[in-house]
Amino acid sequence: MSVSLTVMTFNLLEDQAEDCPNSWDKRKDLCVTIITSYSPMILCTQQGVKSQLDYLQQCLPGYEQFGISRIGPGDTSDHHCTIFYEKEKVEVLEGGTFWLSESPSVPGSMSWGSTEPCISTWATFQLKGVEPPGFSFQIVNTNMDEFSPRARRRGALLTWQHIASLPPNLPVLYCGGFNTQKESTTGRFLLGRSREHGVVGDMRDAWPNARVRKNVSLIRTYHGFKGDKQGALEFLKLIFRALCLCWDRQTQDLHVDWILFRGRSLIPVSCEV
Repeated sequence: MSVSLTVMTFNLLEDQAEDCPNSWDKRKDLCVTIITSYSPMILCTQQGVKSQLDYLQQCLPGYEQFGISRIGPGDTSDHHCTIFYEKEKVEVLEGGTFWLSESPSVPGSMSWGSTEPCISTWATFQLKGVEPPGFSFQIVNTNMDEFSPRARRRGALLTWQHIASLPPNLPVLYCGGFNTQKESTTGRFLLGRSREHGVVGDMRDAWPNARVRKNVSLIRTYHGFKGDKQGALEFLKLIFRALCLCWDRQTQDLHVDWILFRGRSLIPVSCEV
């Protein structure tokens, strides 16, 4: 049996002042257009607040959503790592949220020099209408600390430990805003190139492993709302940073938003920024 999964990770960025050129009201329809143009089976969003998520839900009637605020259940004002999914194609078997801290079950908890609470939201899905029935997979959606490398490393370790505890035959996709590049200590750990507290991660990166990669010139996913139209100084900085990397097929990007995967049954076919 061969099945096709389409997954998108999308940092919404919380709403800004109404007079800001990048306020949610000015870009919300573009966000919906991008999402509907790809029609992902799974949409992992980061940094969205309830008003943004409600708008997406209104515009995407074929989807349901799963996730809570990083402050805890019932909060409507702070960031979520929400997973949207096509309700006609998949159903949620189980799911939850844990905090990237020394107290992962405590809502709003912070550790390791983090500047704000960070979470990983996960859900196990089962495909509908396939034969034989029962094909399932897990999605893990995260948004890591923006400023503390230690918080990112330890958060990555905590999330990987969750993934490593799952049945080995359960495919996993680990998506989100990692706020660092893959040649950082966080990326190197998750991709099995360095140790963190004595263990080595075993995730793979969908981007270099995909049979087809689109928009390869967009080597960064953080763009400050400028897309690929960076200023001259910013462009020179980008080239300098790129030259400082150990360039090979595995590292030719400065993406801070990733889709990693685990499971021999998963084969990335196409990837696009």
